Amino acid sequence: GKAAEVWVSIDGEVKGYFCIHNLYRTGVDEMAAKLESKEFKLHLLSGDNSAEKEKLQTFFGVATPMLFNQSPQDKLEYIKSLKQNTTVRVMMLGDGLNDAGALKQSDIGIAVTENTSQFTPASDGILDSNGVKQLPAFISYAKAGKRIVMVSWLLSFMYNAVGLSIALQAKMSPMVAAILMPMTSITIVTFVSVATSIAAKRRGL
Repeated sequence: GKAAEVWVSIDGEVKGYFCIHNLYRTGVDEMAAKLESKEFKLHLLSGDNSAEKEKLQTFFGVATPMLFNQSPQDKLEYIKSLKQNTTVRVMMLGDGLNDAGALKQSDIGIAVTENTSQFTPASDGILDSNGVKQLPAFISYAKAGKRIVMVSWLLSFMYNAVGLSIALQAKMSPMVAAILMPMTSITIVTFVSVATSIAAKRRGL
């Protein structure tokens, strides 16, 4: 791709120029490919110029909308427009303070940082820069977590419904009821712990 050029002149005489190429995070291409394979619609907003548009297209594809020279307000307005004109939820991935407004405006804001203990923009989640390529796995894991919560709620409801039914028929002694009652919590906690561990391992997390 093209590079940004900085020309140097001394006393009005051009001496040369520097070519500046951007360095992209490891795994960006892999992340984009996996998200597109899961039918996510990608958009790229950048505060830089379009000098490396061709290189970015090798990561995100030529069909991905790409906007350059975007100010923080431009990014915020673009996210707002996406939310107003689509029925799907919008997730924003940003790695700078200039993304703070867009991160807040999105339905799900993920801040990417070199050091998770440092100051980051307000967001729903913080992702270590080395784990960018794992974003699709984290999204899948979050969806699995939601299903696990629903199943655990159903198990808890069934457990208590059966116990209440037996208790109302006076077929259970107070001693047995006192023993079985804590078992609900133990059963659910064990199920959730095992299920989330298996879900994480299946996704390489």
